Amino acid sequence: MTILSRRTLLAGAASAAALPSFALWSAQFARANTPQAGKQAASFYRYKVGDIEVTVLSDGIARVPVTEAFVLNVKPEEVNAALREAYMEPGVFIGPYNPIVLNTGNRLVLIDMGTGEANYIATKGVAGQLLTNMAAAGIDPKAVDTIIISHYHGDHINGLLRADNSLAFPNAEILVPALEHKYWTDAGEESRSPTQRIADNFKNVRRVMTNPEVMKRLRTYEWDKDVIPGVHAVGTPGHTPGHTSHVVTSGSHTVYVQADVTHAPFLFARHPGWHAFYDHEPIQAEATRRKVYDMLSAEKMLVQGFHYPFPSVAHVEKTATGYREIPVLWSPVL
Repeated sequence: MTILSRRTLLAGAASAAALPSFALWSAQFARANTPQAGKQAASFYRYKVGDIEVTVLSDGIARVPVTEAFVLNVKPEEVNAALREAYMEPGVFIGPYNPIVLNTGNRLVLIDMGTGEANYIATKGVAGQLLTNMAAAGIDPKAVDTIIISHYHGDHINGLLRADNSLAFPNAEILVPALEHKYWTDAGEESRSPTQRIADNFKNVRRVMTNPEVMKRLRTYEWDKDVIPGVHAVGTPGHTPGHTSHVVTSGSHTVYVQADVTHAPFLFARHPGWHAFYDHEPIQAEATRRKVYDMLSAEKMLVQGFHYPFPSVAHVEKTATGYREIPVLWSPVL
């Protein structure tokens, strides 16, 4: 048996360096530098729910400072401690956006659509990535024939319009929750806006949802009914008055598309009692969150979370203080 010591290795290296051929090889390959890509890879991921093909498409992220106003009933120190526990940067909340496309074989369905092309331009690609990642995934926006909206916050509706206010999905029927549409298009409700943020959302809804081309294609749907075959609407109010989740089923397979029942799970699933500033009715939102997450953990049901880290599909389990997300393992094949 030959035993290599540090002295033997150094001596061998010195001998090799003395050889002209080794020196030439070393010099040639040490300088073979490759330019860095300087950009992220396209973000899309596919999985199957029975016969339905699901494509998750990142719309990018938002970066929100953690201030006194971020969580209404918790101090920033507690939020920052939770971020550190999740190995994330304290002082800033990074919120992902992840719309999905369902290919049912008969329909091409987009559920929510992110912050829009105008935001892609404004943020220099940090957010508003849906159309870019859709192109990378080989999905033509003109082929989308159905859009299902969960609620009327800007990160779920602004992507209906391109930067020039034309339709991003010109051939799609737009299906919206009846209660959500009624609330956000009611002038009386707008006049009673309890916060400036809600008042601003009314204005944004008017800009997007009353666009004449959007109105031509808009249809409302009811809770506890199928929106389309295989997609069932479930009322999950609190985040907004008409906030809706969707149960996608094919055969014996199911995924619960939760929209914003929780926001990022590393904060609001692990701490379901925290009231985020963007929940319309925080107490109702908490009750909904606990009810849904008790069901998801008890039934071991797959959940697709719009604000979960990409590709935003997981199971959840109940803990002593809340719930913990367990991301589904990446699969190289469908």
